[in-house]
Amino acid sequence: MSNIVEIASAILLLIGALAMLVGGIGILRMPDLFTRLHAVGITDTLGAAAILLGLAFIAGWGLLLVKLFLILAVLLLLNPTASHALGRAAVHGAQRPWLSGPK
Repeated sequence: MSNIVEIASAILLLIGALAMLVGGIGILRMPDLFTRLHAVGITDTLGAAAILLGLAFIAGWGLLLVKLFLILAVLLLLNPTASHALGRAAVHGAQRPWLSGPK
């Protein structure tokens, strides 16, 4: 039973790390603020959630598990909200999306 929990934890930690890596590459490769927000807003939430769930498997039952789930709940609530607020602030600040192709 312990091996199954360790394998599940390792898989979740790997998924989280890969999602964070993809988000970091997205920041570097995308041309403007809106595409960067799209690339990072999703992958950052997924990556951090997977890492926290992987840590929750390792933590076992106890106070640490409760703390990890509270952090996860706050993260799932605030991260998309912050991305949305940044996008709206950019639109109101006269930032326009990058358009590919002929103008």
